[in-house]
Amino acid sequence: MTDEIVPPPPGWVEATNRGPFTTHNGPLYKFDDGEIWKRGFRALHRHCNGFGLVHGGWFMAFADGLLGEAVGRAAAAPFLTVRMTSDFLASARTGDWIEGTARCTRFTRTMGFAEGEMRVGDKLVFTASGVFKLMEGHARRNAEKRGAERALSQTPRP
Repeated sequence: MTDEIVPPPPGWVEATNRGPFTTHNGPLYKFDDGEIWKRGFRALHRHCNGFGLVHGGWFMAFADGLLGEAVGRAAAAPFLTVRMTSDFLASARTGDWIEGTARCTRFTRTMGFAEGEMRVGDKLVFTASGVFKLMEGHARRNAEKRGAERALSQTPRP
């Protein structure tokens, strides 16, 4: 078996802004027309278990990013996963195109909540929901630190 990369469907482009884990396990693709955003991947041999089916751990990792992105978009804040629940409804195989969608169901000052699903064509294969810790303080401290570093770098030296 090979991991030959088959191009995604029309309108999809590679998502290149992912972290090292996802980049290593991808490629992942994105579709965003301003109203609808989706993420997808072509199931490769490396995504599968010994039965030739997409590994549940890969489904969960993909869903974690999908749900987190929904929360991050809605709350405009970085986040960390607190909890994720998932349901494996059907299988996917090497070569299948898997599309995922998610939405933030609500967020508070410190937490975000999301639900999502993945499909192979019209077949629902996986659903998930998650809770995410919003890291606004972390983002604010990093921005302040970058601002202070920028100011120091622009200060004339004697």
